Amino acid sequence: MSTLEALQKQISSGEDLSSIVRTMKALAATSVRQYERAAESLDDYYHTIELGLSVALSQQLQQETKAKSANEKPALLIIFGSDHGLAGRFNEQIVSYALEEFWQENEDTPRTLPQGNNFLAVGEQVITRISAAGITPAEIYHMPSSISAITPFTQQLLEEIERWRNLENVENVMLFYNRPGTGGFNPRAETLLPVNLLRLQETRLKWESRSLPTYTLPREQLLSALLRQYFFVSLYRACALSLAAENTSRLAAMQAAEKNIDERLDELKTSYQHERQAAITEELLDIISGFRAVKGSLESEG
Repeated sequence: MSTLEALQKQISSGEDLSSIVRTMKALAATSVRQYERAAESLDDYYHTIELGLSVALSQQLQQETKAKSANEKPALLIIFGSDHGLAGRFNEQIVSYALEEFWQENEDTPRTLPQGNNFLAVGEQVITRISAAGITPAEIYHMPSSISAITPFTQQLLEEIERWRNLENVENVMLFYNRPGTGGFNPRAETLLPVNLLRLQETRLKWESRSLPTYTLPREQLLSALLRQYFFVSLYRACALSLAAENTSRLAAMQAAEKNIDERLDELKTSYQHERQAAITEELLDIISGFRAVKGSLESEG
């Protein structure tokens, strides 16, 4: 294969790859906003649930204003990642944060991940990286592939958490996920269980009225309904924000890839033009040389 043919083949492959990258970039950009809107749509509802819990738990809030620490005993850790690659350091960052960085931040003395924790890994890429760290996830799941799939997935997680509570006596449940932020995305840890009474105490202080509202339902029934919604919305938001952050990271990765491909295509096209010009020049020189040889032969015969 000549140099020109090889360059043409590389240019054609680069243009095909550039088209794929542009398509993936457009899909990622669209998905980011969809998942962000899904999470934002629950913000007011989530705050309302917190206000309701602050009322239903008002007696406990008066007796206990400090949230129980999820670090006191082993917990069930749910780590959200992605099923697909090409997302930069999205999965590496959340796994590193969940296994190392979170346990060391804001501490005067270094400490490590407590022993005895159980892990639920969400996303094929996270499963691979947790296993590489020498940890075997107790359960593995795939991330929802669309907004409509988040609700049944959240219900599945709630059932699994309830199973761990009943059969394994798990009292602490923590969520680790990336969320969109300044410069791309940031890792976040959220305690699902036990309910953060300190945060509810702060929410309770934000009532515009001096007196708390009353309720007519039996307290246990109201509390049960509010907690179900609280857990559901917390898991749903974590999943939606993680998906938004995943696509934010993939968008940045595709933008960088597109830039590199365009630069490489420019180099290949420049090389192709130089090689083509050299080939044309060589052909012209061959023609001139041939013409001179023929002319000289005719003159000698004459």
